[in-house]
Amino acid sequence: MKEDSADSAASSNQTTTTHELLLSSTTTSPPTLLAQNEKPLAALTPDGIEPQNEKTLWQQLLPVVACGAGLFSDGYINNVIGSVITVLAIQYGPLWSNSTAKSYLSAIAFAGTVVGQLLFGYLSDKWSRTNSLLLSTLILILFTALSTGSYYKGDAVGMFNVLTAWRFFVGIGIGGEYPAGSVAAAESSGELKKGTRNMWFILFTNSMIDWGFVVGAFVPWVVAAACHNTNLETIWRTSLGIGVVFPLSLFVMRFFLKEPEEFQKNSMKYARTPYKLVFRFYGWRLFIVSFIWFLYDFSAYSFSIYSSTILANIFDKDSAPLTTVFGWNTVINLFYIPGTMMGAPVSDWLGPKKALAVGVMLQGFVGFVMAGCYPLLARPEVVGGFAVVFGVFQSLGELGPGNNIGVLAAKTCATGVRGQYYGVAAAVGKLGAFVGTYVFPYIVEAGGESEVLSAQYPFYVSSAGCVLSAVLCWFWVPRVEQDTIRDEDERFRAFLEGNGYDTAQLGLRKDGSVLVEEAK
Repeated sequence: MKEDSADSAASSNQTTTTHELLLSSTTTSPPTLLAQNEKPLAALTPDGIEPQNEKTLWQQLLPVVACGAGLFSDGYINNVIGSVITVLAIQYGPLWSNSTAKSYLSAIAFAGTVVGQLLFGYLSDKWSRTNSLLLSTLILILFTALSTGSYYKGDAVGMFNVLTAWRFFVGIGIGGEYPAGSVAAAESSGELKKGTRNMWFILFTNSMIDWGFVVGAFVPWVVAAACHNTNLETIWRTSLGIGVVFPLSLFVMRFFLKEPEEFQKNSMKYARTPYKLVFRFYGWRLFIVSFIWFLYDFSAYSFSIYSSTILANIFDKDSAPLTTVFGWNTVINLFYIPGTMMGAPVSDWLGPKKALAVGVMLQGFVGFVMAGCYPLLARPEVVGGFAVVFGVFQSLGELGPGNNIGVLAAKTCATGVRGQYYGVAAAVGKLGAFVGTYVFPYIVEAGGESEVLSAQYPFYVSSAGCVLSAVLCWFWVPRVEQDTIRDEDERFRAFLEGNGYDTAQLGLRKDGSVLVEEAK
C-alpha cells in the first residue's frame, strides 16, 4: 500500500521537518540522533550506497521464529483438550458427563484467550514487545503445568473444576502470544529479503498454529499406544504435560530478544496515545479486519461437525480403541497443512489482500458444493471421497483467511498502536468462535428430523460468510506491500502532525530519536 503521502514523507527528509537531525548538548563529542528514515553514515559505503545485510538467513529469521512460533502452543493446547475430554469421559463415566466442567472445559480457554489478547495488546504497545512475550510465555508454562497436575483432595468433580480454572489462565497466556508475538514477528520480518517477508511471517505464525493442531492430535495417539489404551490417567496428564515443553524451550530464545527496530523508532510507550485520532484514522479499517476474522472463526468452528461425520462413517466411536480415535483425528488435522504451507508464498506473490479474498471465495464455493452434494458424499462407501473434498475445503481456508488475516491485522496499522489494533481484531475473531459454537446447534436444529438438512444448513450459512468475507476484503482492505509497515508509520506520522500531535514524542526515548550507535 503506497499512498501519495508516502512520497511527500520521503521528500520531506531533504527539508526541515520535525524529524531533522538533532544534536545532544550533554557531551563534548555529541552522538548524532537520526531522523526516522535516515540511515547513519556508518551504515553506508564510501560511495554512499547502503550495503547488503551481512546477517545470515538464520540470523535474520531468528527474531521472527522466536516471536511468532509461540502460537504452536495455541494449536497444541487448544486441540489436545479434545483428546483429554475423550479420555476423561471414558475414565470417569457419569461423574464426568454429569459435571458442570463438561460444558466449560473446552471453551473456557477461549474466554481466557480474549482477555489475554486485549490485555497484552495494550502491554505490548505501552510496556514492551519482548517483556510482554516473556510474561505470556511464563503464564503459559506455569498454568499448563498446573493443569497437568490438577488435583482436589482426591475428589474427581473437584479436580474437574480445578482443571477448568487453570485452563482459563492458560488461555490468557495463549492470548498474549497473538498481539505480543505476532506484531513483533511482523516488525522483525522487515530485515528479511523483499518478496519473502509475508511467507516467513506466515510460516512462523499461522503455520505454527496448524502444526500445533496436528501434534496436539498425534501426541495422545502415541501416548495411548505406549499405554496400550489403558492407564487413562497417564494418557491425559502426559498429553497435557507435554504442552509445557515447547514454550519452555522458546522462553530461552526469547530471553535474548531485542525490541524490533520499528518499535524503537515509533513506539508510543512514553507518549500519550491519541485514541480519537487513532479511531478516525483506523476505525473503519479495524472494523473490516475484525469482522473478517469473526467470520473466519465462526466458519472454522461451525464446520468442525464434519470431523465427527468422517469419524462416524469410518468406525464406531463408542467401541473403537483410543488409538483408532486419536489416529483418525490426526489425519483430519493434517488437512490444514497443505493449505498453510503451500499458501505461504502465495501471500507474497498475490499479496495478502488478494490471497485472502481468492482463497476464502474458493472455500465458500467448495462449501456450497459439499452442502448440495452432501447426500451423495456422506455415505460409508464413498467416505474417502468425502474426506478428500473436506481436505480441499480445509486447505483453502488456510490458504485464504487462515494465513492472511494475521498478516493484515499486523501490517495495516502503525507501530505505535499495532499491538492494541491486532489484539482487538484477534479478540473479535475469538468472539466469532464463541458465537459460532453457540449458534451452531440452532442451525442444526433448523433441519428438523432430516439428518441431511441438519448437516447442510451449517455449510450454507458458513459458506455465505466466506463469500461475504471475500467481498469485504476485496473492496475495503488496503493492499499490503513488502514495506507497508514503514510506509504505514510515515502515513500515520503525517496524519498526526497534520492534526497538531507532536510526533517527537514517539520512540523508546522520550525525545523520539534513535542514537546512531543503536541504529547500526
